[in-house]
Order: sequence, then C-alpha cells, then structure tokens
Amino acid sequence: MEINLSPIISGVMNWGNLGKNLNTAEMASLINSCLEYGLTTFDHADIYGDYSTEEAFGKAFKESGVHRDHIQLISKCGIQHVSEKRNNRLSHYNYDKDYIISSAEASLQKLHTDHLDILLLHRPSPLMQPDEIAEAAEKLKSEGKIKAFGVSNFTNSQTDLIRSRTEVFCNQIEFSATCYEPMLDGSLDYMTLNNIKPLAWSPIGCVFKQDTKQTQRLKSLLMDLVLKYEVTADVILLAWILRHPSGIIPVTGSSNPDRLKSQMKALKTELELEDWFAIWTESMGNNVP
Repeated sequence: MEINLSPIISGVMNWGNLGKNLNTAEMASLINSCLEYGLTTFDHADIYGDYSTEEAFGKAFKESGVHRDHIQLISKCGIQHVSEKRNNRLSHYNYDKDYIISSAEASLQKLHTDHLDILLLHRPSPLMQPDEIAEAAEKLKSEGKIKAFGVSNFTNSQTDLIRSRTEVFCNQIEFSATCYEPMLDGSLDYMTLNNIKPLAWSPIGCVFKQDTKQTQRLKSLLMDLVLKYEVTADVILLAWILRHPSGIIPVTGSSNPDRLKSQMKALKTELELEDWFAIWTESMGNNVP
C-alpha cells in the first residue's frame, strides 16, 4: 500500500500541555494552516504531553473540518513513563504483542480516526521479541488499523532484527547539521539500500539552543547564507537536510504558523554544492579530508 507523506512533517510534541499548551480552537486552526502550507503529515507519540496530546489533537481534528483522507497520522508507542496516567514504578519500554496492539488502539480512539498511516516503535528495547512485534504489526495491518509499521531511533542491526520478521517502512532518527553522524555511520546508506524511509527529528539541531564553538561557527556562516539565499536560517538548515540523496523527511517541531509557512521555502531552496559542504565543514570544525 502506497503511503504519501508530506515533504516536511509537522511534529506535534510541542503543541500540548508540556509545550505551547494550545487549546482546541488554536490546534484546529493550526491543523488547517498546516494543510494550507502543504504540511499534511502529523507526527505523534502516545507519551507526548504526558499521554495527553493525542487526545487534545483528536478533539481539534474533529473540530477542524479537515477530512481524514487529506492528512496522514504517525504515532509511536513503547515508552512507559512514570505518570499519573500510568501505573509505572519507573520508566521502561514495553513491546509485548498485546501492549503494542492496545497502544495503537488507544491512539486511534484519542485521535478520532480508524487507522494510523504509520505506527512506530519509539525506542529500541534490549528485551524486544521480534516475533511478538511482528505478530502485533501484522494483526494491526490485517485489521486496517495501521497502513505501515516502522521504528524510531533504531540502529541498523536493531532494524534488521525487526525486518527479519516484518516489513519496516521507516526509521525516525535524530539528524541535523549539528547531529550528522547517521551520514557517516552507515545509517542513511543502510536505509537507502533497504528502501526504508528516513525521517529526521530535531532537524534544526542545537544551532539556536546551545552556545558552543560548533554553533558559533555555524551561526556565523548562516548569516552569510541567509543574505545569499534570502531565506531564514532555519530554512537553510532544512534545505541542507533535503539535499541529501537518501530522501530524508524533516519533522519540524514548530507550532508557530508563520514559521511553518516560512520553513516550507526549504523545498524550493537548493543549496549550491560548496555551500552544502561549508555547513558540514563548520559543524565538524575542520575541512573535508
């Protein structure tokens, strides 16, 4: 079954009560703005907002007037946090078959939908049983509750473990100009070779969150590139990711409609070859060998 995701994905982690704490009307308005800009895919996880953001989004989606066929919904499961909503003594992972199925079904109920386009395992667990995971994924797919199954933050060997039992559609990893290791450790090559779609969380990286020698070098370069390409620095950083041949889809964490509209300019901002390498060079702190 073909799944068409938007070229940039809207991550909703910051929409809820542990982020911008948007109310229902604000979320509904933001959903409509995203669609207007071409952001049709929304990235969730059951833990976002202390297990509350899916439900808040679901209410907003119901009020937004948006047809389900016009959007794609991704969610993740497996992380068990200590919360008033969960009877957990400590944070851990759970990938039992019944738990994966019940998590997916809970997400469907909260999001007011009959299916997820993709369900992801949120982080790898040392105790995960590939046979149980595969049974859960295949059952959910056969019942039409998910279209595809994937992973998040998995290494190549961990992905192979799951792939030995069931298809892996995508892997959502951390990737940015300041976190470029997947470009060097074989992760993106592996996904390209195995037809696994790479999604990138935190695509802007720590450029504007940390004051380090690395971010200072990048900010200095970005000042010049902003003038050259006539777009904002975050657009440059997204364009840097989109230039990679593995077809990475950035998951933007912004909940600001004006910023989201601006970030879509990255799709039409093609960095010159040497500018792309200049960003990587400044991030590394040394020239390409």
